[in-house]
Amino acid sequence: MNIAQHIALIDELCYRPFPAEHGPSDVGVSGPGHHLAVLEAATDDDPATRAVTTDQFEKDRDAVYELLASRWGDTPPYNLRTVLLRTEREEIPGPWAELSARAGVAHLWEVEGTGRWVAVAVADRDPSREVQLLALVTETDPP
Repeated sequence: MNIAQHIALIDELCYRPFPAEHGPSDVGVSGPGHHLAVLEAATDDDPATRAVTTDQFEKDRDAVYELLASRWGDTPPYNLRTVLLRTEREEIPGPWAELSARAGVAHLWEVEGTGRWVAVAVADRDPSREVQLLALVTETDPP
């Protein structure tokens, strides 16, 4: 996918109904109140190649940010590491707990008129999993 396709998918997810049950979807996984879409993914066991992939996905995340920020406003990076730490002592809503377990930083917007939040992040925390560029669209406020 290219950046324009990422934006088009995020736009579509802002209006796509949420399913009643958690499970796989045509773009990743969805459940009550959220869609988690995989925009890009790459698997490689070589640490050097993984680092290059992560760097490229971060550039793609930032390109998506630039386009969405021109529409929805500039926002500071959202620290998912803090959210992950909070999961140890408090109940964090499902989509945010999952995103914080997979990524360290997200760009985040509340999409006016939809009641939904959009987050874009690079999932690279777990070296045993593929690196992914993710988009979360949820009606659950960030913690």
